[in-house]
Amino acid sequence: MIRKSEEYKVENIKGLKDGKGEVTVINFFQPEDFNGKGRLYGKSIIKPGSSIGYHKHVGDQEAYYILKGKALYNINGKDVTLEPGDLAICKDGDSHSIESIGNEDLEYIMLILYV
Repeated sequence: MIRKSEEYKVENIKGLKDGKGEVTVINFFQPEDFNGKGRLYGKSIIKPGSSIGYHKHVGDQEAYYILKGKALYNINGKDVTLEPGDLAICKDGDSHSIESIGNEDLEYIMLILYV
């Protein structure tokens, strides 16, 4: 299978999970690409000061791989700063949020798989 970049589904979502500002989500996969094993593989872009709000994962887990920018990542109530090359995994039953805190857009790859 080949999917060209112009075929990706791009969404601009305001207040994602009650977060601040707007998040751009570029979906690399379509639901049928996961064969029932996941629901999201793509790239997020968050402008400085914007965020994805705190939320819990149930029945799935999510990984973030930071490409660009600086993030304030909260996992189960603990704040951690993430920078390019860092990886964060929110396991089934855990809660997390992410906010762009640098001077440039925060960009990261995300993957949600069912457990």
